[in-house]
Amino acid sequence: MLIIHEAGALFVGDDGPDNGKHVNLLTIKLPTLEEKTSTHFAGGAIGEISVGGLGLSPLEATFKLAGYDPQTMSQFGLGAAGSRPYTYYGALRDKQGGRVIELKSIMYGRLTKIEGDEYQRGDLLGHDHAISEILRYQVYYDGKEKYFYDFFNSDWRVDGVSQNADVRNILRIGGGQ
Repeated sequence: MLIIHEAGALFVGDDGPDNGKHVNLLTIKLPTLEEKTSTHFAGGAIGEISVGGLGLSPLEATFKLAGYDPQTMSQFGLGAAGSRPYTYYGALRDKQGGRVIELKSIMYGRLTKIEGDEYQRGDLLGHDHAISEILRYQVYYDGKEKYFYDFFNSDWRVDGVSQNADVRNILRIGGGQ
């Protein structure tokens, strides 16, 4: 199966006519999913192992917009971390069957970086952005939940199944959505 990423649109905040960035979005990199690991070399072992399952590394997303975007610029440094939604819609294409598949990613985080390109006459100037302090992250593939992360409820789901429900129950952490 060959599924390619054909088109995309980012919404900086989910309401308002100027929040869609499909016209000036140049690139986007959704958060890298990476487990925390630690190496362990037991006293009687012949080799070292890398132990996973120690939690998730911080989530961060980056994107680049062409030109200046005043609506996005106004999001920089705003308080209330995790309260700002950034929603990305990707159009994926199954090259074998021709079907278009929706990828939807919702990140609640803080815009922590805006970096402009060096200006050179005749070149299109863009701005790199970073969303950090992502406290909630959801990915839907073809209308179904693929990943769900919630920092405050200590919830991590894959394909709708909580990966740490047993620990959350022991710690009496309520949760998720």
